[in-house]
Amino acid sequence: MLRLKHTLSHCVLTLILIAAATVESSGQSSKQKWKLIWQDEFNARDASPIDKSKWTPEVGGHGWGNHELQYYTDRIDNAFQSNGSLVIKAIKEEFTGRDNVTRSYTSARLITKRTFTTTYGRFEARIKLPRGQGIWPAFWLLGNDIAKVGWPKCGEIDIMELIGKEPSTIHGTIHGPGYSGGKGLSSSHSLGEGKQFADAFHVFAIEWEPKTIRFYCDDVLYKTVTAADLPPGTTWVYDHPFYILLNVAVGGDWPGNPDSTTSFPQAMLVDYIRVFKKLDTTRLQPVVLQLLSYQH
Repeated sequence: MLRLKHTLSHCVLTLILIAAATVESSGQSSKQKWKLIWQDEFNARDASPIDKSKWTPEVGGHGWGNHELQYYTDRIDNAFQSNGSLVIKAIKEEFTGRDNVTRSYTSARLITKRTFTTTYGRFEARIKLPRGQGIWPAFWLLGNDIAKVGWPKCGEIDIMELIGKEPSTIHGTIHGPGYSGGKGLSSSHSLGEGKQFADAFHVFAIEWEPKTIRFYCDDVLYKTVTAADLPPGTTWVYDHPFYILLNVAVGGDWPGNPDSTTSFPQAMLVDYIRVFKKLDTTRLQPVVLQLLSYQH
């Protein structure tokens, strides 16, 4: 009997250690534990193209609903891997696309709509941002039903946006039916002390759960949005799969156009993107308690 108790105690200890190791190796924030489910570390050799098994370039120069000035291409000139990062480069150049649209700038917009979508989780990226009047980088999510229901009914979660004329401030926003565009539920986070987001890498993240989205910069929680915060009569549309987008726009209604102070090229460097699911540690508790009861 003593030997059996010793064996059961060892099993309990092993389970606890395994659980602790799992939690330790996963991402965590605000005392919640997460398990990695998708990632791109961008560690291919220098000058490699994007991983097409994870990303699809969106192509076009039609303004993208914001009167933007760039033509998004699928060229390696505008999106490639280098020195352990994804580089999305905005270039000042005359470019005519396959649709015969000509623009004076090129850039890239990458999506995971065809390769990865998920509902809820922690979405996190370590990014060094560009700067300059008219430059508009973003790390964001769109509902995968956009082709069926349109925008903004599909829902949009802007994890990070920066407009170049405000190089020390980033914005986190949600857009949905009745609260989109300038009426989106938004908040900002500033570095202060003369620091700029173009000077170093920073980690931008959201934790998205049913009826709640939390916004982080460098693990500082700067905004929590819940369904109770929506305008009266509007709908929470963040309960279905979303996909990831990365882009650098040039010009547009919000940032304004580049001017004589804007230097080109400008690049957004993405060290990694990681997506986590919340661990269900409650399933382990009954097993541990049952094993403990056998020792008495």
